[in-house]
Amino acid sequence: MTLRCLLVDDEPPALEIIESYVDMVDGLEVVGKCHNAIQAFGLLQSTPVDLMFLDIKMPKLLGTDFVRSLRQSPKVIFTTAYSEYAIEGYELDVVDYLLKPIPFERFLRAVSKAMNNGSSASINSPQIESISSSEIDKPSEAPTPNSFLYFRVDRKMVKVFTRDILYVESLKDYVKIVTENARPLVVKQSISSLEEMLPETHFLRIHRSFIVAVDKIAAYTPSFVDVAGQELPIGRLFHKEVGRVLKF
Repeated sequence: MTLRCLLVDDEPPALEIIESYVDMVDGLEVVGKCHNAIQAFGLLQSTPVDLMFLDIKMPKLLGTDFVRSLRQSPKVIFTTAYSEYAIEGYELDVVDYLLKPIPFERFLRAVSKAMNNGSSASINSPQIESISSSEIDKPSEAPTPNSFLYFRVDRKMVKVFTRDILYVESLKDYVKIVTENARPLVVKQSISSLEEMLPETHFLRIHRSFIVAVDKIAAYTPSFVDVAGQELPIGRLFHKEVGRVLKF
């Protein structure tokens, strides 16, 4: 069965990202794109919709208020940059609540819930754990070539392929993402939230301030790892896990 999807977001780049994700998944079809809840309301009157990807903080009407206004709502996955709406979203019995920037793997977990008649009761029980953005059925020993994340930089959503990430450094309320092929990106996000977005089989937290790509480690000691000529310290709290992975 194909789920007919409506995308609602006041930011065109965010709409483009979700549309690209939908296009990559068999069983999903975009039947409409709207920039606010008022437009979405009109479309719902004339077009059958099974699943709505809905931003929350939009002009004219909040996404949460929009859902409350509907007598009969399609399944809803909230897509937002504001975590403070999470509890309210769960109370509305939505399928899932995705925080921007949304990694493709997290998007797939939400879609899996929707395809299995998911409700808020299953929000913390993801059905898909190891799906990449290039090979849904085929596991691999290295990050798949097309696995990527989007980050908001200077009012744009910038694509970063996970295969290109060397390491991530925490800068208080920001993180610096150092890659092989481009200048480092500085993004307003916590290192812990970014750690959850990265494939845990390929990235390793070595310090409160550092995450490294395991396959980019050129050398190491019990005190530091060398990535692209940079000696990054191994923190005391992470020493045991790093030693288990690196075998020291």
